[in-house]
Amino acid sequence: MNANRIVAIVIGGASLAGWLAAAVTLGNRVVAPPPEPAPPAIDERGAELVGEIARLHDRLRPTATPSVSRNVFQFGAPRARHAPSDALPVPTTLVDAIPDAALPPPLTLIGMAEDTGANGPERTAIMSAAGQLVLAKVGDVVLSRYRVARISSDVVEITDMNDSTLLRLALKQ
Repeated sequence: MNANRIVAIVIGGASLAGWLAAAVTLGNRVVAPPPEPAPPAIDERGAELVGEIARLHDRLRPTATPSVSRNVFQFGAPRARHAPSDALPVPTTLVDAIPDAALPPPLTLIGMAEDTGANGPERTAIMSAAGQLVLAKVGDVVLSRYRVARISSDVVEITDMNDSTLLRLALKQ
């Protein structure tokens, strides 16, 4: 080995050992105390602000109960309605207001079905009655009140069995 190389290794090792020793030692460092906070500056409007805060606190927790009270969950008493003396009597129910014959039947024709038969086409009316699907042929009773009288390609004639009136139901296009 060369002398220069030995000297370089010894100097490098010594400097590395000194650097590590300096990093590990705590030393006597003086820590400066944190600065004291400055006292808050008093605003000229401080007294007004204190008064406003007190007013808002009173509003949040009122000490006096309100004098006017109402129950939002109770409806008011119904107003009495006075009919003029020359007015017609008002029916009490919808059945009294509209005569039975004026009411449309609770049936709606929604389709037609046709099969070939020995005596010509056999048609079936597809109707909606009281929320149900009804398939009816000529002579069938629907809703225990109506009898199917005739079925054509786009019209069904039904007879009211109470008063024998003829009603026609047509397909809507």
